[in-house]
Amino acid sequence: MIRVTDQSMSLAAQRALGERQSRLASAQQTATSGARITRPSDDPAGTGEALRVRGDLAAQAQYQRNIDDGAAWLSTIDSALDGATGLLRQVRDAVVQGGNGSLTQDARDALATVVDGLRADLLSSANTRYLGRSVFAGTSDADAAFTDGTPPTFNGAPGSVARRVGPDTTVAVDTDGRSAFGTGPTSVFTVLDDIAADLRARVDPTARLGALDGAMKNVVAARAEAGTRSALLQRASQATTEATTALTSRRTAIEDVDLGQAVLDLQLQQTAYQAALAVTAKVLQPSLTEFLR
Repeated sequence: MIRVTDQSMSLAAQRALGERQSRLASAQQTATSGARITRPSDDPAGTGEALRVRGDLAAQAQYQRNIDDGAAWLSTIDSALDGATGLLRQVRDAVVQGGNGSLTQDARDALATVVDGLRADLLSSANTRYLGRSVFAGTSDADAAFTDGTPPTFNGAPGSVARRVGPDTTVAVDTDGRSAFGTGPTSVFTVLDDIAADLRARVDPTARLGALDGAMKNVVAARAEAGTRSALLQRASQATTEATTALTSRRTAIEDVDLGQAVLDLQLQQTAYQAALAVTAKVLQPSLTEFLR
């Protein structure tokens, strides 16, 4: 026959109340934090999945940063090539004016000076930089894509500056200065030098219009190609946004708690704890012996 003492009943009641209190504390923590998983032991499988989702979210965030950086590069290129196109149009107007045989030599010299100024501005556009890097020099870290001379020297290096915008997708964010402005005797700078020389030598410069139009065509083609890559970045940004939204929803489903369910569980635990306190108080009434102690 086993004798159950008051002390053993008290200890059992304390253990039961402790368990109820622990459950109540856990329900309170879940309701206040809104997190279903606060430590790996809460859900080992869910923790592993949550870590994978968080890793994917970090990757998407990096892709978006790469896209933003690439878009800034291409926007800088577009602005530079737009300015270059405008400069070449002004040169063309000067060439047409210089073809007027009634112009005096002073007027021709003035047009030549205008062409020289436009050439300097064009060289400045060709040496456009973004965050300290020349956007027309490829992978080169040279201070300028072109060093002035007759003709200017191209300082670019082979290869292109690319940004990863997806797991298997990269987009070039620079433009080859050789394709846009040419090099050596076929460069746009040489064409402008020849036009200025013709004007000063009283030679009809309209013979250079074909070469000038060809150079302008190269600049426009480079701008169009940069625009195509800008469109690729825009689509990549949209895909990244959609992926981030889906991953965020997945992370929320794994890690976050249903607030309504959490509040209901908290109320149930509070009711159960209060009931346990009331029952224990009635069952463990102090005896005369306990009172005399």
